[in-house]
Amino acid sequence: MAIYLVVCATPPLLFWLASKAPAVAAALRRRREPAPTGLPIERLAADLRRVHRCLEDLAPDAPMLRRRATHQAYDALLVQACTALGLQHWLDSLPEGVERDIERLRVEEALRRAGLVVP
Repeated sequence: MAIYLVVCATPPLLFWLASKAPAVAAALRRRREPAPTGLPIERLAADLRRVHRCLEDLAPDAPMLRRRATHQAYDALLVQACTALGLQHWLDSLPEGVERDIERLRVEEALRRAGLVVP
């Protein structure tokens, strides 16, 4: 009796498994592909250009809080762009001042060499 059940159940089971194989293979492929994190690089570049224009358009008598906030937003976008392109930066570890300004210029140039259009 057991042999009869195995002989009768095996072909439908094999056909059912064969019909599910493409879906299982696609699910395994999707699982292996890393999901992109963060914003698209095009959006980061556009945001960098927009915030850089805001920095340039700041009036000399603009409040210090606005000036610092705009610089911090620009630095945060530079850090995100470096992370997206796998570039090294030290913007997070440097205090405000000349060293951070020099690092900002170095990061901008590294992003340009990587092909990102930044001002």
